[in-house]
Amino acid sequence: MPEKEKVEAVLDKIRPMLAADGGNVELVNINDEGTVEVRLTGACGGCPMSAMTLQMGIEQILMREIPEVKEVVAV
Repeated sequence: MPEKEKVEAVLDKIRPMLAADGGNVELVNINDEGTVEVRLTGACGGCPMSAMTLQMGIEQILMREIPEVKEVVAV
């Protein structure tokens, strides 16, 4: 299972990009299978591009930086 501190550290790198568009990301849970659950907030919460932001941005960066992460899902 990925360590919460490592996941938060990577999310901290991503947050300035989201904040530039008025959004943010919040870590909700990490399960034993390596699934990271996040909540997109602010402008990202209702944005039609949020699914792409999640998959092509947040998920790819987390998986590259933390090999234990298997997927990232929005809750």
